[in-house]
Amino acid sequence: MSAVIDFQLNDQASDEIERIFALQQIRKIELRESTYAQRLAKLQKLKDAVQAHQPQIIEAAYADFKKPEVEVLLGEVMPVVAAVNFAMKNLKKWMKPQKVKSPINMTGIDSILFPEPKGSSLIIAPWNYPVFLTFVPLVSAIAAGCTAMLKPSETTPQICKVLDEIVREIFDEEEVALFQGDASVAEKLLEQPYDHIFYTGNPEIGKVVMTAAAKHLTSVTLELGGKSPVIVDESADVRQAAERVAAGKFLNCGQTCVAPDYILVHESQQQGLINAFEEIVDENWLQHAPSVEQSDSYGRIVNNRHYQRISSLINDAKTSGATVAVGGKENGDDNFIEPTVLKNVARDAKIMDEEIFGPVLPMVTYTDLEDALNYINAKPKPLALYVFSKLKNTADKVLHATSAGGTSVNNVMIHGMNPHLPFGGVNNSGVGKTNGYYGFLEFTNQKAVAVQKWGLNPLGLFKPPYTTKMRDRINLVIRRFA
Repeated sequence: MSAVIDFQLNDQASDEIERIFALQQIRKIELRESTYAQRLAKLQKLKDAVQAHQPQIIEAAYADFKKPEVEVLLGEVMPVVAAVNFAMKNLKKWMKPQKVKSPINMTGIDSILFPEPKGSSLIIAPWNYPVFLTFVPLVSAIAAGCTAMLKPSETTPQICKVLDEIVREIFDEEEVALFQGDASVAEKLLEQPYDHIFYTGNPEIGKVVMTAAAKHLTSVTLELGGKSPVIVDESADVRQAAERVAAGKFLNCGQTCVAPDYILVHESQQQGLINAFEEIVDENWLQHAPSVEQSDSYGRIVNNRHYQRISSLINDAKTSGATVAVGGKENGDDNFIEPTVLKNVARDAKIMDEEIFGPVLPMVTYTDLEDALNYINAKPKPLALYVFSKLKNTADKVLHATSAGGTSVNNVMIHGMNPHLPFGGVNNSGVGKTNGYYGFLEFTNQKAVAVQKWGLNPLGLFKPPYTTKMRDRINLVIRRFA
């Protein structure tokens, strides 16, 4: 069974963490020899359990922050099912040792990449997509043959209960265990010497995780965030850009790590973009409800603390001269903020420095693309960058002149939907990659193996004494084979 501990850390909970970690240290050795069929069976059980608990997941997500059912299916259930299906389809190939070329001076030697499980892992998940971001990394850990200790966010307590129920039903604690609790529980978990830590969250906590991992030289995957910019140039189709930006920005009430954070729009396109956003809000939420707040297709900010933070960013932007171009309605009692677009936003406003993580989209105009690129490059590298343009030269310029974890051209977020592409950040927005095979690699040590089958011993060619003849032989190798 999985481990459920009190909301705050106490002596009993601390002992429980250490007990289960010790069990997983034993089990991880046994899992090195786990077969393809054994791993496949565990993946199938996880998929079946998530689908069987779909009604409870939907109910819990609504209870935690009124997430609409369709968004739960799209953003929580479907990614887990898709990740399992992709892993099951490809796992045999991933697990198979891969023979690579050997140089001519190693003739007769087979060189092999041998994928071995790193061992014990810790997966710390956030609250915005708690099912997705707990179980998709777990898919990678299981596929790689690792044990896992899971720590979902206490911010979504109802979903935590469902996650715990699923884990208890299908896993033994020496392989997978789930721990509920606040930051003190996470701190205790981070004290253990894991072989790998997978954290999804904000950069500040990412630094804490990396510091804890450094004490044991533990490898990390850090899926962080940051301010993902959108460039809309003078050639872009503003209606198309607005539709696609709105779809990514207002999904889950803006609480998505790769959501567009702000728009740099060519000044000739600003009003057209605003008009398009107004039309889209009407079409998406006012066709079947008198207001966005009354629509059953729109969620809420996760809690009042986050609501107050976002509302404060809006007010600060207004103080600095910004005006509301679209939306702007709020209700603190319900943690509600309408889809909101701000114009005339000062470039040094707080909302242009802090990750918004809410349904607010500030717009800044530019006239010269170099100005927009310089603005982006002056900030920490984002998790994602988006550009809308009909000009291939513009898209190529943006791709080459900026650095980001991933980029989508003429759309948002689609680069993260392809399991054949790696997903992750760079520097401030993340360390390591995930998604499909890349997630498998994060929990795997690609062990280098060399097998001498026949031929000369390469080291034997250069044994002492180090004569002039030996020196000439080495120089020959350097010139021709090195």
